[in-house]
Amino acid sequence: MALTDADVQKQIKHMMAFIEQEANEKVEEIDAKAEEEFNIEKGRLVQTQRVKIMEYYEKKEKQIEQHKKIQMSNLMNQARLKVLKARDDMITDLLNEARQRLAQIAKDPASYSTLLEGLVLQGFYQLLEPKVTIRCRQQDVEIVQAAVMKNIPIYREAVKRNIDVRIDQERFLPSEICGGIEMYNDNGKIKVSNTLESRLELMAHQMMPEIRVNLFGANPNRKFTD
Repeated sequence: MALTDADVQKQIKHMMAFIEQEANEKVEEIDAKAEEEFNIEKGRLVQTQRVKIMEYYEKKEKQIEQHKKIQMSNLMNQARLKVLKARDDMITDLLNEARQRLAQIAKDPASYSTLLEGLVLQGFYQLLEPKVTIRCRQQDVEIVQAAVMKNIPIYREAVKRNIDVRIDQERFLPSEICGGIEMYNDNGKIKVSNTLESRLELMAHQMMPEIRVNLFGANPNRKFTD
């Protein structure tokens, strides 16, 4: 039975509707997939940027923290250096004051004479030489001669040997020093410096740890003591 024009038109419309529906479904499927891929890519990009931002600020935070540590370390070092300088200045002032007081010792003849006797005898024992030369201030020649005469018998008795002592009358110690003597062996190559200044320097060096503890207290960072 032949199809009428109406039947043909009806079938054509039915086929077009089917094709259109298929096309719409395909479009929706493509749109949905595109939307899904877009959201996935967007999420990936957002996450990537979030990680980059977090890494950036984490790096900045570490840099700031490191800068703070460096600044704090510099400030602490500067403060420590100021404290050390103030302590050194105080010790220097004390030593200068002690040097000024040394000059008063020679103004007391009895005390100075006793002191010179000890310095001369100590020089004898340190050199242990048969011949020695003593240098002193020009104004101290007589008192040094007396100290030598008193100590020669003491030295002879102690070491059981003789000693020849000469006081240098040509080269004196500077008159501006506080006092004391220098003693040399016969050829002048060995010297014992027993001036008041040298004794003060030696005593200050030996007692410096104790002086620092008395002035500033024990150092908590120091594990050993002299």
